[in-house]
Amino acid sequence: MLEQSTFAAFLFDMDGTLTNSIAAAERVWTRWALDKGVNVDELLPTIHGVRCIDTLRRLNLPGVDPEREAELLAQAETDDVEGVISIEGAAAFLASLPAERWAVVTSAPRKLAERRILAAGLPLPKVMVAAEDVAHGKPAPDCFLLAARRLGVNAEECLVFEDAIAGITAAEAAGAKVMVITAAHSHAMDTAHPTLKSYDAYSIEFNDEGRLQLRAR
Repeated sequence: MLEQSTFAAFLFDMDGTLTNSIAAAERVWTRWALDKGVNVDELLPTIHGVRCIDTLRRLNLPGVDPEREAELLAQAETDDVEGVISIEGAAAFLASLPAERWAVVTSAPRKLAERRILAAGLPLPKVMVAAEDVAHGKPAPDCFLLAARRLGVNAEECLVFEDAIAGITAAEAAGAKVMVITAAHSHAMDTAHPTLKSYDAYSIEFNDEGRLQLRAR
């Protein structure tokens, strides 16, 4: 039970975890896929939770430079934030956390991440690990390990809030505990981790040692 655990810090994925930007992201990727002759229905389920550059490298399209296309897609996503909103309860939940006790760990480029966070009305974090900060993106654990290090804690002492398989796998590999956010899921996820639809379900307390603890409302 996570309520019986205490944590040094919380690490949050962004898309699907703090913000819901699925519609905006899929609009941009749909236009790109149609232009490149890529099957939209097959592509869209693969783009969430991983770095754009890794998706493009995996596609390995003839005549397509993944680095260049990643830059173009990132700019298109930065330009289109229509309908980007915060996950229910996320703003109040973040506001209850000291700035040095949480970080955003995202597969999005930093510029895009900041644009979506602000578009959703959420505060920019003091610590953010973005796509360009690691050589290996999710599902590798590098991003969570780096975020914990920048906060001055061990990843094993952190609770990771995630919504995608790649991110959950990365958090597990980093040794962190995981809370799966299901607010943006259209289908139930089969997971052994606890799930959360709204951050309003929990408040945050601090124990005698100053560690974070979740309390069900």
